[in-house]
Amino acid sequence: MQSNTTCSDEETYQVRKLEITDKNKGFMELLHDEFQKICDSVSNDEFQKRFEELKSYGDDHVIGVIEDVASSKIVATGSVFIEKKFVRNCGKVGHIEDVVVDSSARGLQLGKKVVGFLADHARLTGCYKVILDCSADNKAFYEKCGFKEKEVQMVKFKLYDIFSHNFVGLKITHVQLQISLIIILLNALIITRFVI
Repeated sequence: MQSNTTCSDEETYQVRKLEITDKNKGFMELLHDEFQKICDSVSNDEFQKRFEELKSYGDDHVIGVIEDVASSKIVATGSVFIEKKFVRNCGKVGHIEDVVVDSSARGLQLGKKVVGFLADHARLTGCYKVILDCSADNKAFYEKCGFKEKEVQMVKFKLYDIFSHNFVGLKITHVQLQISLIIILLNALIITRFVI
């Protein structure tokens, strides 16, 4: 499932699965730039351990990347995991998550390429549908990728997970906690669910 895509005469982008050496090619920095509040630094040992864990899942969890071959830099990524169900004759559903394109590479259709790579992987593993959640701001992008709005997303976070990233070492009052919860709930209400 590897492919090469030429976006101009000077730049070649390779779409492929994540490799262990991609941490040194800016993979974690790409995630951190997009998900600053929830993507802490990861040591080489932690990265290797998680990489091996995900690799052990085979085709059931794939992280796709796009590498700028000229600079050896990862400029886009996304992941898909395969949910095995009892409904639909023990069918499978692909869940796309964490799609990111480096700000310097936006406008080159790399987001569509990585989403297509992940959706194709899900189809090749026998998924009857591929779903993803996105913000209202990203709705038009995913529609261009062939997804359509369907249903409503619901979410429930563990409070200590949320606040450990935003309030480490700070004492927060009940009012601050209530305001934070209201903001989280409002954000959850504006996120829509898409399906292809």
